[in-house]
Amino acid sequence: MASASVGLIFLVCNFVVLHLSAEEEKEHVCPSTFQCGEFGPWYRIKNTFSNNKSFLLSDYSLQYVATSNRCHVFQGSTFHLPKSTSLIFTNLHNITLWKCHKTFNRNHSVPRILACPNFSIYHSNHSDDVTSFLSCKPFQYPLFLMLELSDKCSRCVTGGGRCQDLKNHKFHCINKRKERRKLRLLLGLGISGGIIVVTVLGLLFWCLKKVKLRSLGMGSGNIGKQTMRMKTNIEGSKVYFSVPVFSYSELEEATNNFDPTRELGDGGFGTVYYGKLVDGREVAVKRLYERNCRQLELYMNEIEILACLRHQNLVTLYGCTSRRSRELLLVYEYVSNGTVADHLNGEQSICGTLTWPVRMRIAIETATALSYLHASDVIHRDVKTQNILLDTNFSVKVADFGLSRLFPMDVTHISTAPQGTPGYLDPEYHQCYQLTDKSDVYSFGVVLVELISSLPAVDLTRKEDEINLSYYAMKRIQCCAFDELVDKRLGFDSNYKVKRMTTLVAELAFQCLQHRKDFRPSMDEVLETLKRIESADYEVRKAAEEKEENDVWLLRNMENLQSPNSAMYKWGSSNSITPTASR
Repeated sequence: MASASVGLIFLVCNFVVLHLSAEEEKEHVCPSTFQCGEFGPWYRIKNTFSNNKSFLLSDYSLQYVATSNRCHVFQGSTFHLPKSTSLIFTNLHNITLWKCHKTFNRNHSVPRILACPNFSIYHSNHSDDVTSFLSCKPFQYPLFLMLELSDKCSRCVTGGGRCQDLKNHKFHCINKRKERRKLRLLLGLGISGGIIVVTVLGLLFWCLKKVKLRSLGMGSGNIGKQTMRMKTNIEGSKVYFSVPVFSYSELEEATNNFDPTRELGDGGFGTVYYGKLVDGREVAVKRLYERNCRQLELYMNEIEILACLRHQNLVTLYGCTSRRSRELLLVYEYVSNGTVADHLNGEQSICGTLTWPVRMRIAIETATALSYLHASDVIHRDVKTQNILLDTNFSVKVADFGLSRLFPMDVTHISTAPQGTPGYLDPEYHQCYQLTDKSDVYSFGVVLVELISSLPAVDLTRKEDEINLSYYAMKRIQCCAFDELVDKRLGFDSNYKVKRMTTLVAELAFQCLQHRKDFRPSMDEVLETLKRIESADYEVRKAAEEKEENDVWLLRNMENLQSPNSAMYKWGSSNSITPTASR
Protein backbone atom coordinates (compact mmCIF):
# COMPACT_ATOMS: atom_id res chain seq x y z
CA MET A 1 0.00 0.00 0.00
CA ALA A 2 2.87 2.38 0.74
CA SER A 3 4.30 2.04 -2.76
CA ALA A 4 0.84 2.55 -4.29
CA SER A 5 0.37 5.72 -2.25
CA VAL A 6 3.71 7.10 -3.41
CA GLY A 7 2.71 6.40 -7.01
CA LEU A 8 -0.63 8.17 -6.55
CA ILE A 9 1.02 11.15 -4.88
CA PHE A 10 3.32 11.37 -7.90
CA LEU A 11 0.26 11.57 -10.18
CA VAL A 12 -1.31 14.26 -8.02
CA CYS A 13 1.81 16.37 -8.13
CA ASN A 14 1.83 16.20 -11.93
CA PHE A 15 -1.82 17.22 -12.29
CA VAL A 16 -3.07 19.17 -9.23
CA VAL A 17 -1.39 22.38 -10.40
CA LEU A 18 -3.65 25.04 -11.80
CA HIS A 19 -1.12 26.21 -14.37
CA LEU A 20 -0.50 22.92 -16.17
CA SER A 21 1.36 23.18 -19.46
CA ALA A 22 2.98 20.90 -21.98
CA GLU A 23 6.40 22.25 -21.04
CA GLU A 24 6.06 21.10 -17.42
CA GLU A 25 7.51 17.65 -17.84
CA LYS A 26 9.70 17.80 -14.76
CA GLU A 27 8.68 15.15 -12.23
CA HIS A 28 7.60 16.31 -8.78
CA VAL A 29 8.64 14.53 -5.63
CA CYS A 30 6.12 14.91 -2.84
CA PRO A 31 5.78 13.45 0.66
CA SER A 32 2.42 12.44 2.15
CA THR A 33 1.55 16.11 2.71
CA PHE A 34 2.73 17.60 -0.54
CA GLN A 35 3.36 20.90 -2.29
CA CYS A 36 2.19 21.42 -5.83
CA GLY A 37 2.96 24.48 -7.96
CA GLU A 38 2.75 27.98 -6.53
CA PHE A 39 -0.06 27.08 -4.11
CA GLY A 40 2.29 25.51 -1.59
CA PRO A 41 1.06 22.92 0.97
CA TRP A 42 -2.36 21.53 0.08
CA TYR A 43 -4.34 18.38 0.88
CA ARG A 44 -3.32 15.25 2.75
CA ILE A 45 -4.03 11.83 1.23
CA LYS A 46 -6.67 10.38 3.53
CA ASN A 47 -7.46 7.08 1.88
CA THR A 48 -6.37 5.07 -1.18
CA PHE A 49 -8.93 2.79 -2.78
CA SER A 50 -8.22 -0.78 -3.87
CA ASN A 51 -8.21 -0.03 -7.59
CA ASN A 52 -5.25 2.34 -7.09
CA LYS A 53 -6.93 4.79 -9.51
CA SER A 54 -8.84 6.94 -7.03
CA PHE A 55 -8.21 8.31 -3.56
CA LEU A 56 -9.60 10.68 -0.97
CA LEU A 57 -7.92 14.02 -0.16
CA SER A 58 -8.69 15.95 3.00
CA ASP A 59 -7.85 19.15 4.79
CA TYR A 60 -10.15 18.34 7.67
CA SER A 61 -8.20 20.38 10.21
CA LEU A 62 -7.73 23.51 8.02
CA GLN A 63 -4.06 23.18 8.97
CA TYR A 64 -2.71 24.30 5.61
CA VAL A 65 -5.00 27.27 5.28
CA ALA A 66 -3.55 28.55 8.53
CA THR A 67 0.08 27.94 7.63
CA SER A 68 0.33 28.33 3.85
CA ASN A 69 -0.25 32.13 3.82
CA ARG A 70 -1.62 31.85 0.28
CA CYS A 71 -3.87 34.92 0.24
CA HIS A 72 -4.41 34.86 -3.52
CA VAL A 73 -6.38 31.61 -3.17
CA PHE A 74 -9.14 33.61 -1.44
CA GLN A 75 -9.26 36.55 -3.90
CA GLY A 76 -12.55 35.29 -5.35
CA SER A 77 -15.70 34.22 -3.56
CA THR A 78 -15.32 30.48 -3.97
CA PHE A 79 -12.73 27.78 -4.45
CA HIS A 80 -12.27 26.60 -8.04
CA LEU A 81 -11.13 23.05 -8.65
CA PRO A 82 -8.51 22.50 -11.35
CA LYS A 83 -9.70 21.53 -14.82
CA SER A 84 -7.97 18.49 -16.21
CA THR A 85 -8.60 15.94 -18.94
CA SER A 86 -6.60 13.40 -16.94
CA LEU A 87 -8.21 13.70 -13.51
CA ILE A 88 -11.75 13.98 -12.22
CA PHE A 89 -12.20 16.09 -9.07
CA THR A 90 -15.33 15.61 -6.98
CA ASN A 91 -16.08 17.98 -4.12
CA LEU A 92 -17.51 15.81 -1.31
CA HIS A 93 -17.97 18.33 1.48
CA ASN A 94 -17.69 22.13 1.87
CA ILE A 95 -17.45 24.36 4.91
CA THR A 96 -18.09 28.08 5.08
CA LEU A 97 -15.25 30.46 5.82
CA TRP A 98 -15.79 34.22 6.24
CA LYS A 99 -13.81 36.72 4.21
CA CYS A 100 -13.82 40.04 6.08
CA HIS A 101 -12.30 43.45 5.38
CA LYS A 102 -9.15 44.26 7.31
CA THR A 103 -11.07 46.89 9.31
CA PHE A 104 -13.55 44.27 10.52
CA ASN A 105 -13.93 44.44 14.31
CA ARG A 106 -14.13 40.78 15.24
CA ASN A 107 -15.22 39.02 18.39
CA HIS A 108 -12.02 37.59 19.86
CA SER A 109 -13.73 34.29 20.61
CA VAL A 110 -13.90 33.63 16.87
CA PRO A 111 -10.53 32.48 15.54
CA ARG A 112 -8.83 34.16 12.59
CA ILE A 113 -7.06 31.53 10.51
CA LEU A 114 -5.44 33.72 7.83
CA ALA A 115 -4.44 37.40 7.77
CA CYS A 116 -3.95 39.05 4.38
CA PRO A 117 -3.09 42.69 3.45
CA ASN A 118 -6.69 43.69 2.56
CA PHE A 119 -8.78 41.04 4.25
CA SER A 120 -8.79 38.22 6.80
CA ILE A 121 -10.30 34.74 6.83
CA TYR A 122 -12.35 33.51 9.81
CA HIS A 123 -14.03 30.26 10.69
CA SER A 124 -16.74 29.43 13.18
CA ASN A 125 -18.60 26.21 13.94
CA HIS A 126 -21.42 27.98 15.77
CA SER A 127 -24.59 29.10 14.01
CA ASP A 128 -25.09 31.89 16.49
CA ASP A 129 -21.87 33.53 15.28
CA VAL A 130 -23.32 34.18 11.79
CA THR A 131 -24.66 37.55 12.89
CA SER A 132 -21.11 38.57 13.68
CA PHE A 133 -20.20 38.26 10.00
CA LEU A 134 -22.98 40.31 8.37
CA SER A 135 -20.39 42.63 6.85
CA CYS A 136 -18.30 39.72 5.55
CA LYS A 137 -18.56 37.49 2.50
CA PRO A 138 -18.91 33.72 2.82
CA PHE A 139 -16.27 31.57 1.11
CA GLN A 140 -16.98 27.92 0.35
CA TYR A 141 -13.92 25.81 1.12
CA PRO A 142 -13.81 22.05 0.30
CA LEU A 143 -12.75 19.82 3.18
CA PHE A 144 -12.89 16.53 1.29
CA LEU A 145 -12.10 15.87 -2.37
CA MET A 146 -12.33 12.65 -4.36
CA LEU A 147 -9.69 12.36 -7.06
CA GLU A 148 -10.03 9.77 -9.86
CA LEU A 149 -8.23 9.03 -13.09
CA SER A 150 -10.31 9.77 -16.18
CA ASP A 151 -11.10 6.89 -18.53
CA LYS A 152 -8.56 8.15 -21.07
CA CYS A 153 -5.84 8.50 -18.46
CA SER A 154 -6.67 5.13 -16.92
CA ARG A 155 -6.29 3.41 -20.30
CA CYS A 156 -3.08 5.34 -20.92
CA VAL A 157 -1.51 4.33 -17.57
CA THR A 158 -2.65 0.71 -17.99
CA GLY A 159 -0.88 0.65 -21.35
CA GLY A 160 2.37 1.82 -19.81
CA GLY A 161 2.00 5.47 -20.79
CA ARG A 162 1.96 8.77 -18.88
CA CYS A 163 -0.95 11.23 -18.93
CA GLN A 164 -0.44 14.89 -19.85
CA ASP A 165 -2.73 17.92 -20.16
CA LEU A 166 -1.90 20.25 -23.06
CA LYS A 167 -2.40 24.02 -23.10
CA ASN A 168 -5.56 23.74 -25.22
CA HIS A 169 -7.15 21.44 -22.59
CA LYS A 170 -6.65 18.39 -24.79
CA PHE A 171 -5.55 15.05 -23.43
CA HIS A 172 -2.25 13.51 -24.52
CA CYS A 173 -0.87 10.06 -23.67
CA ILE A 174 2.90 9.88 -23.75
CA ASN A 175 3.60 6.34 -24.93
CA LYS A 176 7.28 5.51 -24.70
CA ARG A 177 6.93 2.53 -27.03
CA LYS A 178 5.60 4.64 -29.90
CA GLU A 179 8.19 7.31 -29.24
CA ARG A 180 10.93 4.71 -29.40
CA ARG A 181 9.75 3.49 -32.80
CA LYS A 182 9.80 7.06 -34.11
CA LEU A 183 13.27 7.56 -32.75
CA ARG A 184 14.73 4.36 -34.16
CA LEU A 185 15.13 5.72 -37.67
CA LEU A 186 16.72 8.95 -36.43
CA LEU A 187 18.92 7.06 -33.97
CA GLY A 188 19.94 4.60 -36.68
CA LEU A 189 21.02 7.40 -38.96
CA GLY A 190 22.71 9.26 -36.13
CA ILE A 191 24.55 6.20 -34.82
CA SER A 192 25.68 5.21 -38.32
CA GLY A 193 27.04 8.68 -38.92
CA GLY A 194 28.63 8.71 -35.46
CA ILE A 195 30.34 5.35 -36.06
CA ILE A 196 31.79 6.62 -39.30
CA VAL A 197 33.11 9.79 -37.64
CA VAL A 198 34.53 7.87 -34.65
CA THR A 199 36.17 5.32 -36.96
CA VAL A 200 37.84 8.03 -39.02
CA LEU A 201 39.02 9.85 -35.88
CA GLY A 202 40.25 6.57 -34.37
CA LEU A 203 42.29 5.75 -37.44
CA LEU A 204 43.72 9.26 -37.49
CA PHE A 205 44.63 9.06 -33.81
CA TRP A 206 46.21 5.61 -34.29
CA CYS A 207 48.31 6.84 -37.18
CA LEU A 208 49.50 9.89 -35.25
CA LYS A 209 50.34 7.78 -32.20
CA LYS A 210 52.25 5.27 -34.32
CA VAL A 211 54.31 8.05 -35.91
CA LYS A 212 55.03 9.51 -32.46
CA LEU A 213 56.10 6.14 -31.03
CA ARG A 214 58.42 5.52 -33.96
CA SER A 215 60.00 8.93 -33.43
CA LEU A 216 60.68 7.88 -29.82
CA GLY A 217 62.11 4.52 -30.88
CA MET A 218 59.35 2.45 -29.28
CA GLY A 219 57.82 -0.42 -31.27
CA SER A 220 54.67 -2.32 -30.50
CA GLY A 221 56.71 -5.16 -29.04
CA ASN A 222 58.24 -2.81 -26.46
CA ILE A 223 54.80 -1.49 -25.48
CA GLY A 224 53.51 -5.02 -24.88
CA LYS A 225 56.50 -5.87 -22.71
CA GLN A 226 56.07 -2.69 -20.65
CA THR A 227 52.36 -3.45 -20.12
CA MET A 228 53.17 -6.96 -18.88
CA ARG A 229 55.79 -5.57 -16.52
CA MET A 230 53.21 -3.12 -15.09
CA LYS A 231 50.73 -5.94 -14.50
CA THR A 232 53.20 -8.19 -12.72
CA ASN A 233 55.16 -5.51 -10.92
CA ILE A 234 53.35 -5.99 -7.60
CA GLU A 235 55.29 -9.15 -6.79
CA GLY A 236 58.72 -7.62 -7.09
CA SER A 237 58.18 -4.00 -6.10
CA LYS A 238 57.54 -2.17 -2.86
CA VAL A 239 54.62 -0.12 -4.19
CA TYR A 240 51.35 -1.05 -5.90
CA PHE A 241 48.82 1.60 -6.99
CA SER A 242 50.95 3.98 -4.87
CA VAL A 243 50.26 1.70 -1.85
CA PRO A 244 53.20 0.07 0.00
CA VAL A 245 53.50 -3.71 -0.31
CA PHE A 246 54.18 -5.72 2.89
CA SER A 247 55.53 -9.24 3.05
CA TYR A 248 53.34 -11.92 4.61
CA SER A 249 55.96 -12.67 7.27
CA GLU A 250 56.09 -8.99 8.27
CA LEU A 251 52.35 -8.88 8.95
CA GLU A 252 52.37 -12.31 10.56
CA GLU A 253 54.88 -10.97 13.07
CA ALA A 254 52.90 -7.73 13.57
CA THR A 255 49.78 -9.70 14.55
CA ASN A 256 51.64 -12.28 16.63
CA ASN A 257 50.86 -15.00 14.11
CA PHE A 258 47.25 -13.79 13.84
CA ASP A 259 46.62 -14.34 17.52
CA PRO A 260 42.84 -14.88 18.12
CA THR A 261 43.01 -12.59 21.16
CA ARG A 262 43.94 -9.74 18.80
CA GLU A 263 40.86 -10.21 16.65
CA LEU A 264 39.00 -6.90 16.26
CA GLY A 265 36.04 -8.21 14.29
CA ASP A 266 34.95 -10.12 11.25
CA GLY A 267 32.58 -9.61 8.37
CA GLY A 268 31.40 -11.26 5.20
CA PHE A 269 34.83 -11.28 3.55
CA GLY A 270 37.49 -11.46 6.21
CA THR A 271 38.70 -11.15 9.79
CA VAL A 272 40.43 -8.02 11.12
CA TYR A 273 43.34 -8.26 13.60
CA TYR A 274 45.18 -5.70 15.67
CA GLY A 275 48.85 -5.41 14.82
CA LYS A 276 51.95 -3.33 15.46
CA LEU A 277 54.54 -2.77 12.74
CA VAL A 278 58.27 -2.67 13.30
CA ASP A 279 58.22 1.12 12.96
CA GLY A 280 55.77 1.31 15.89
CA ARG A 281 52.60 2.08 13.93
CA GLU A 282 49.41 0.45 15.19
CA VAL A 283 47.48 -1.14 12.35
CA ALA A 284 44.37 -3.18 11.59
CA VAL A 285 45.14 -6.14 9.30
CA LYS A 286 42.26 -7.62 7.30
CA ARG A 287 42.78 -11.27 6.45
CA LEU A 288 40.52 -12.44 3.63
CA TYR A 289 38.85 -15.79 4.27
CA GLU A 290 39.82 -17.61 1.08
CA ARG A 291 42.09 -17.30 -1.93
CA ASN A 292 39.79 -17.42 -4.94
CA CYS A 293 38.91 -15.27 -7.92
CA ARG A 294 36.08 -13.51 -6.09
CA GLN A 295 38.22 -12.60 -3.08
CA LEU A 296 41.06 -11.46 -5.33
CA GLU A 297 38.61 -9.21 -7.20
CA LEU A 298 37.43 -7.61 -3.92
CA TYR A 299 41.03 -7.29 -2.77
CA MET A 300 42.19 -5.50 -5.93
CA ASN A 301 39.04 -3.36 -6.01
CA GLU A 302 39.56 -2.03 -2.49
CA ILE A 303 43.22 -1.24 -3.12
CA GLU A 304 42.43 0.56 -6.38
CA ILE A 305 39.72 2.71 -4.79
CA LEU A 306 41.42 3.57 -1.49
CA ALA A 307 44.69 4.39 -3.25
CA CYS A 308 42.92 7.28 -5.00
CA LEU A 309 41.04 8.65 -1.99
CA ARG A 310 42.23 10.91 0.82
CA HIS A 311 39.70 12.21 3.33
CA GLN A 312 39.71 12.73 7.09
CA ASN A 313 36.55 10.62 7.50
CA LEU A 314 37.75 7.67 5.41
CA VAL A 315 39.97 4.95 6.84
CA THR A 316 43.53 5.14 5.50
CA LEU A 317 45.00 2.15 3.67
CA TYR A 318 48.62 1.72 4.76
CA GLY A 319 49.42 -1.14 2.41
CA CYS A 320 48.79 -4.70 1.25
CA THR A 321 50.50 -7.97 0.47
CA SER A 322 51.30 -9.21 -2.99
CA ARG A 323 48.39 -10.83 -4.81
CA ARG A 324 50.66 -13.86 -5.12
CA SER A 325 51.22 -13.98 -1.37
CA ARG A 326 50.08 -17.14 0.46
CA GLU A 327 47.23 -15.04 1.90
CA LEU A 328 45.59 -11.78 0.85
CA LEU A 329 46.09 -9.12 3.55
CA LEU A 330 45.16 -5.44 3.71
CA VAL A 331 46.73 -3.05 6.22
CA TYR A 332 44.72 -0.08 7.53
CA GLU A 333 45.20 2.56 10.16
CA TYR A 334 44.05 1.30 13.55
CA VAL A 335 40.85 3.01 14.77
CA SER A 336 40.64 2.21 18.45
CA ASN A 337 37.09 2.96 19.59
CA GLY A 338 35.14 0.27 17.75
CA THR A 339 32.19 0.73 15.41
CA VAL A 340 29.00 2.75 15.70
CA ALA A 341 27.10 -0.57 15.89
CA ASP A 342 29.15 -1.55 18.97
CA HIS A 343 28.12 1.65 20.74
CA LEU A 344 24.45 1.55 19.70
CA ASN A 345 23.49 -2.04 20.43
CA GLY A 346 26.71 -3.96 21.03
CA GLU A 347 29.08 -4.53 23.91
CA GLN A 348 29.88 -0.83 24.36
CA SER A 349 26.24 0.34 24.38
CA ILE A 350 26.10 -0.06 28.17
CA CYS A 351 28.50 2.87 28.63
CA GLY A 352 25.98 5.33 27.17
CA THR A 353 28.75 7.43 25.63
CA LEU A 354 26.81 8.17 22.44
CA THR A 355 24.86 11.23 23.56
CA TRP A 356 22.68 13.00 21.02
CA PRO A 357 25.31 15.67 20.09
CA VAL A 358 27.83 12.86 19.46
CA ARG A 359 25.33 10.97 17.30
CA MET A 360 24.56 14.11 15.34
CA ARG A 361 28.26 14.62 14.60
CA ILE A 362 28.56 10.97 13.55
CA ALA A 363 25.69 11.47 11.09
CA ILE A 364 27.25 14.64 9.64
CA GLU A 365 30.77 13.20 9.32
CA THR A 366 29.47 9.99 7.73
CA ALA A 367 27.41 12.04 5.27
CA THR A 368 30.51 14.14 4.55
CA ALA A 369 32.52 11.00 3.73
CA LEU A 370 29.79 9.58 1.46
CA SER A 371 29.33 12.92 -0.27
CA TYR A 372 33.09 12.96 -0.96
CA LEU A 373 32.93 9.41 -2.34
CA HIS A 374 30.09 10.30 -4.71
CA ALA A 375 31.95 13.41 -5.86
CA SER A 376 34.90 11.08 -6.60
CA ASP A 377 32.62 8.78 -8.68
CA VAL A 378 32.66 6.01 -6.07
CA ILE A 379 29.62 4.16 -4.65
CA HIS A 380 30.34 2.48 -1.31
CA ARG A 381 27.56 -0.13 -1.67
CA ASP A 382 27.85 -1.41 1.91
CA VAL A 383 27.02 1.57 4.15
CA LYS A 384 26.14 0.31 7.64
CA THR A 385 26.96 1.07 11.27
CA GLN A 386 29.41 -1.88 11.38
CA ASN A 387 31.49 -0.11 8.71
CA ILE A 388 31.56 3.25 10.50
CA LEU A 389 34.56 3.27 12.84
CA LEU A 390 35.11 5.70 15.72
CA ASP A 391 38.39 7.01 17.11
CA THR A 392 38.93 8.07 20.72
CA ASN A 393 37.31 11.47 19.99
CA PHE A 394 34.31 9.76 18.34
CA SER A 395 35.35 11.04 14.93
CA VAL A 396 34.13 8.92 12.02
CA LYS A 397 36.22 6.71 9.76
CA VAL A 398 34.18 4.99 7.04
CA ALA A 399 35.70 1.60 6.16
CA ASP A 400 35.32 -1.57 4.07
CA PHE A 401 35.42 -0.73 0.36
CA GLY A 402 35.51 -4.30 -0.94
CA LEU A 403 32.06 -3.98 -2.54
CA SER A 404 32.55 -0.40 -3.68
CA ARG A 405 32.28 0.47 -7.36
CA LEU A 406 33.77 3.22 -9.49
CA PHE A 407 30.83 5.04 -11.06
CA PRO A 408 31.65 6.90 -14.30
CA MET A 409 30.12 10.38 -14.58
CA ASP A 410 28.55 9.71 -17.99
CA VAL A 411 26.27 6.85 -16.89
CA THR A 412 23.03 6.87 -14.89
CA HIS A 413 23.46 3.47 -13.27
CA ILE A 414 25.53 0.29 -13.22
CA SER A 415 23.77 -3.00 -13.96
CA THR A 416 25.09 -5.50 -11.44
CA ALA A 417 23.83 -8.27 -9.18
CA PRO A 418 22.66 -6.84 -5.82
CA GLN A 419 25.28 -7.07 -3.09
CA GLY A 420 25.29 -5.63 0.39
CA THR A 421 24.00 -6.32 3.88
CA PRO A 422 20.37 -7.32 4.67
CA GLY A 423 18.50 -4.46 6.27
CA TYR A 424 20.52 -1.83 4.42
CA LEU A 425 20.05 -2.95 0.80
CA ASP A 426 18.27 -0.53 -1.53
CA PRO A 427 14.98 -2.28 -2.51
CA GLU A 428 14.98 -0.79 -6.01
CA TYR A 429 18.58 -1.95 -6.56
CA HIS A 430 17.56 -5.41 -5.31
CA GLN A 431 14.56 -5.46 -7.67
CA CYS A 432 15.98 -3.81 -10.81
CA TYR A 433 19.71 -4.72 -10.55
CA GLN A 434 20.60 -1.07 -11.14
CA LEU A 435 23.19 0.42 -8.78
CA THR A 436 23.22 4.21 -8.34
CA ASP A 437 24.52 6.68 -5.78
CA LYS A 438 20.96 6.75 -4.35
CA SER A 439 21.59 3.17 -3.15
CA ASP A 440 24.07 4.61 -0.64
CA VAL A 441 21.46 7.23 0.32
CA TYR A 442 18.97 4.48 1.21
CA SER A 443 21.55 2.65 3.36
CA PHE A 444 22.46 5.91 5.08
CA GLY A 445 18.75 6.43 5.85
CA VAL A 446 18.86 3.16 7.83
CA VAL A 447 21.95 4.43 9.67
CA LEU A 448 20.08 7.64 10.60
CA VAL A 449 17.21 5.60 12.05
CA GLU A 450 19.70 3.50 14.04
CA LEU A 451 21.27 6.68 15.45
CA ILE A 452 17.95 8.04 16.74
CA SER A 453 16.49 4.70 17.89
CA SER A 454 19.50 2.62 19.01
CA LEU A 455 17.73 -0.34 17.38
CA PRO A 456 19.49 -2.88 15.10
CA ALA A 457 18.85 -2.78 11.34
CA VAL A 458 17.48 -6.33 11.43
CA ASP A 459 15.76 -7.91 14.43
CA LEU A 460 14.00 -11.26 14.04
CA THR A 461 12.15 -10.76 17.34
CA ARG A 462 10.11 -7.88 15.85
CA LYS A 463 6.85 -8.46 13.98
CA GLU A 464 7.22 -10.04 10.55
CA ASP A 465 6.57 -6.79 8.64
CA GLU A 466 8.89 -4.86 10.98
CA ILE A 467 11.94 -7.16 11.03
CA ASN A 468 13.74 -4.60 8.87
CA LEU A 469 14.24 -1.38 10.81
CA SER A 470 13.45 0.68 7.70
CA TYR A 471 9.86 -0.66 7.57
CA TYR A 472 9.51 -0.33 11.35
CA ALA A 473 10.58 3.33 11.19
CA MET A 474 8.56 4.30 8.10
CA LYS A 475 5.31 3.25 9.78
CA ARG A 476 5.96 5.36 12.86
CA ILE A 477 7.25 8.41 10.99
CA GLN A 478 4.19 8.38 8.72
CA CYS A 479 1.97 8.41 11.82
CA CYS A 480 4.16 11.05 13.54
CA ALA A 481 4.71 8.55 16.36
CA PHE A 482 8.25 9.76 16.96
CA ASP A 483 8.05 8.95 20.68
CA GLU A 484 7.75 5.25 19.74
CA LEU A 485 10.89 5.44 17.58
CA VAL A 486 13.41 7.71 19.35
CA ASP A 487 15.57 6.24 22.11
CA LYS A 488 14.20 7.63 25.40
CA ARG A 489 17.70 7.82 26.85
CA LEU A 490 18.52 10.67 24.47
CA GLY A 491 16.13 13.01 26.31
CA PHE A 492 13.28 13.09 23.78
CA ASP A 493 10.67 13.70 26.50
CA SER A 494 12.70 16.12 28.63
CA ASN A 495 14.86 18.14 26.24
CA TYR A 496 13.10 20.32 23.67
CA LYS A 497 16.19 20.68 21.44
CA VAL A 498 16.75 16.91 21.32
CA LYS A 499 13.07 16.35 20.53
CA ARG A 500 13.12 18.82 17.64
CA MET A 501 16.43 17.57 16.20
CA THR A 502 15.58 13.87 16.40
CA THR A 503 12.20 14.56 14.81
CA LEU A 504 13.83 16.43 11.92
CA VAL A 505 16.45 13.70 11.46
CA ALA A 506 13.65 11.10 11.42
CA GLU A 507 11.87 13.06 8.68
CA LEU A 508 15.14 13.23 6.69
CA ALA A 509 15.57 9.46 7.12
CA PHE A 510 12.00 9.04 5.79
CA GLN A 511 13.04 10.81 2.59
CA CYS A 512 16.19 8.68 2.25
CA LEU A 513 14.17 5.46 2.69
CA GLN A 514 11.73 6.11 -0.14
CA HIS A 515 11.26 2.94 -2.23
CA ARG A 516 11.87 4.76 -5.53
CA LYS A 517 15.33 6.26 -5.91
CA ASP A 518 13.97 9.34 -7.72
CA PHE A 519 12.18 10.36 -4.53
CA ARG A 520 15.39 10.30 -2.42
CA PRO A 521 17.69 13.31 -1.95
CA SER A 522 21.33 13.25 -3.01
CA MET A 523 24.08 12.86 -0.39
CA ASP A 524 24.98 16.53 -0.86
CA GLU A 525 21.38 17.49 -0.02
CA VAL A 526 21.34 15.12 2.96
CA LEU A 527 24.58 16.66 4.28
CA GLU A 528 23.29 20.23 3.94
CA THR A 529 20.05 19.30 5.71
CA LEU A 530 21.93 17.71 8.62
CA LYS A 531 24.10 20.81 8.99
CA ARG A 532 21.00 23.03 9.08
CA ILE A 533 19.40 20.80 11.71
CA GLU A 534 22.51 20.98 13.88
CA SER A 535 22.94 24.77 13.62
CA ALA A 536 19.29 25.86 14.01
CA ASP A 537 18.37 28.16 16.91
CA TYR A 538 15.92 26.01 18.86
CA GLU A 539 15.61 28.42 21.79
CA VAL A 540 13.91 30.99 19.55
CA ARG A 541 11.64 28.29 18.10
CA LYS A 542 10.76 27.03 21.58
CA ALA A 543 9.83 30.52 22.78
CA ALA A 544 7.61 31.04 19.75
CA GLU A 545 5.81 27.74 20.31
CA GLU A 546 5.32 28.45 24.02
CA LYS A 547 3.79 31.82 23.16
CA GLU A 548 1.46 30.13 20.67
CA GLU A 549 0.39 27.59 23.30
CA ASN A 550 -0.30 30.38 25.82
CA ASP A 551 -2.42 32.26 23.27
CA VAL A 552 -4.46 29.13 22.59
CA TRP A 553 -4.96 28.57 26.32
CA LEU A 554 -6.27 32.13 26.78
CA LEU A 555 -8.56 31.75 23.78
CA ARG A 556 -10.08 28.55 25.16
CA ASN A 557 -10.69 30.12 28.58
CA MET A 558 -12.45 33.08 26.99
CA GLU A 559 -14.69 30.66 25.08
CA ASN A 560 -15.53 28.79 28.27
CA LEU A 561 -16.66 32.01 29.92
CA GLN A 562 -18.94 33.01 27.03
CA SER A 563 -20.56 29.77 25.85
CA PRO A 564 -21.35 26.44 27.54
CA ASN A 565 -21.03 24.77 24.12
CA SER A 566 -17.47 25.94 23.63
CA ALA A 567 -16.12 22.83 25.37
CA MET A 568 -16.99 20.91 22.18
CA TYR A 569 -14.98 23.29 20.00
CA LYS A 570 -11.73 21.62 18.93
CA TRP A 571 -10.47 23.63 16.00
CA GLY A 572 -8.41 26.00 18.15
CA SER A 573 -5.93 23.25 19.03
CA SER A 574 -2.42 24.16 18.02
CA ASN A 575 -1.92 20.63 16.79
CA SER A 576 -4.67 21.08 14.26
CA ILE A 577 -2.92 24.10 12.81
CA THR A 578 0.59 22.73 12.49
CA PRO A 579 1.25 19.02 11.91
CA THR A 580 3.61 17.41 14.38
CA ALA A 581 5.73 16.09 11.55
CA SER A 582 6.58 19.54 10.27
CA ARG A 583 7.03 21.41 13.50
